[in-house]
Amino acid sequence: MVSRVLGLVRDSLTAAVFGASALASAFFTAFTLPNLFRRLLGEGALTAAFIPVLTEEMRSGGPDQAHRLVSQVATWLLAVTGLIVAGAMVLLSLAPQALALTGSLGPAGDTAARWLLAAELALWLFPYLIFVCLAAAFSAALQTFHRFLEPALSPIWLNCAMIGLLGFSAVAHPGASPQEHMRWLCAGVLLGGFLQMLVPALALRRFGWRPRLDFTASPRVRSIIGLMGPTVFGSAIYLINLAVSRLIGLSLDDASVTLLNLATRLMELPIGVFAVAVTTVVFPLISRHAAAGAWDDLASAYQRGMRLILALNIPAAVGLALLASPIIRMLFQRGAFSAGDTAAMAPVLAVFAIGLPFLSFVNLALRAFYARQDTRTPVRAAVLSFVVNLALSLALMEPAGTLGLAIAGTVSTGVQAWFLQSRLTRLQAGLAFHHLLGDTSRIVLAAAVMGGAVLGLQRVLPASGSLAADLRLTLVAILTAVPLYAALLWLLRFEGRAEAVAALRSAFRRRVS
Repeated sequence: MVSRVLGLVRDSLTAAVFGASALASAFFTAFTLPNLFRRLLGEGALTAAFIPVLTEEMRSGGPDQAHRLVSQVATWLLAVTGLIVAGAMVLLSLAPQALALTGSLGPAGDTAARWLLAAELALWLFPYLIFVCLAAAFSAALQTFHRFLEPALSPIWLNCAMIGLLGFSAVAHPGASPQEHMRWLCAGVLLGGFLQMLVPALALRRFGWRPRLDFTASPRVRSIIGLMGPTVFGSAIYLINLAVSRLIGLSLDDASVTLLNLATRLMELPIGVFAVAVTTVVFPLISRHAAAGAWDDLASAYQRGMRLILALNIPAAVGLALLASPIIRMLFQRGAFSAGDTAAMAPVLAVFAIGLPFLSFVNLALRAFYARQDTRTPVRAAVLSFVVNLALSLALMEPAGTLGLAIAGTVSTGVQAWFLQSRLTRLQAGLAFHHLLGDTSRIVLAAAVMGGAVLGLQRVLPASGSLAADLRLTLVAILTAVPLYAALLWLLRFEGRAEAVAALRSAFRRRVS
């Protein structure tokens, strides 16, 4: 929760300083590149392959062997990411010559200028990849040791560094050019990445791990590489997918990438708070069940995790779509971010909100395959999602602009969720969605009634555009919607009522004692 709130503060500050300008869109596009490689080598493929193998190593060889495996993985990761960063920086430094050879003139000249600006910023941001990939490895190891605090706190250090340095620049140098402020923001990214790596590394030391270079290609390392192979390919498809979307947005106009990025960040708030939190805890659990061959227990844990994810993210999607305009005005409409930018972003956010439950669904469904060490099916799902997204983006970019790109992304995520769940059903009957159908119907009914109440409140408390009016409407809507939704789920006998009551009673007894 803290990291996502700080992320909103960071994006609000960035929007206030740079607005929906070409410089802001170039930064978000440039920052996409190391982030995508992070997902390629770090959080996605590495975590999916590393946690099950490290769990097995812990069971068979004990802590000392597990610590040695962590050092081996970190050493190889440092070498690979170092080479990627060096190569990327060389290629990015050649971008001006490459664009000059294209001879971009006329209407295409603005697009070429935005691409050149993005390449220049990416040149400075790419070393972030080394820090964040090592941070992902250390965080995955901590999760295997049942330590979840430091991995959850990891994004906080990045947000604090970016907020601190950009805020310092804005306060200490109010008359500086946007380009000067951007240098401070890029420095914040690099400082934050270093802290993201350092904190989990220090936490691992408390478990007895000591950092050392170890280039041994042990059987476990080869096993991780083998498991990563298909996932890296699938992540590469995702990388290309997102990069193409950003480049299409950068080709449309100055504002598209900024609006898409800010809308994505708002959508990621409930994902980061709820879906990722649940997935982070469920994944090691289902990995242990898979390692032990306890398939019924795996299916039970999967169903409980998915039920909770849907119960939290479906109403969050309804609220985000209905309150899009006042939320955007409160968070971003100040400084260089105008009312026109808010009007353009509101429908984009509403479309992204529709895809929120599907994206949360995909998050956990992928982990069910990874726990069974099946990395091929996620690759096929990624390829299908890429094809759908690219086709719809190209078809809708001209008639619908930025909104068309949002629609393409949402539809492709829904198709990916359908594909993954259909394959899970074939894999194991206990993972079929019909086990969740009754509770999902209750969730949708309760969320629909809640949405009707929010619409009624918007008529009673219309947002006038002032900060006070938007804040009043949003707070009243949330304070009304949350208890109403919870009461409706309770009355509809949603699965897990007894567990919730038991947890609350246990927490109350601990407080009293």
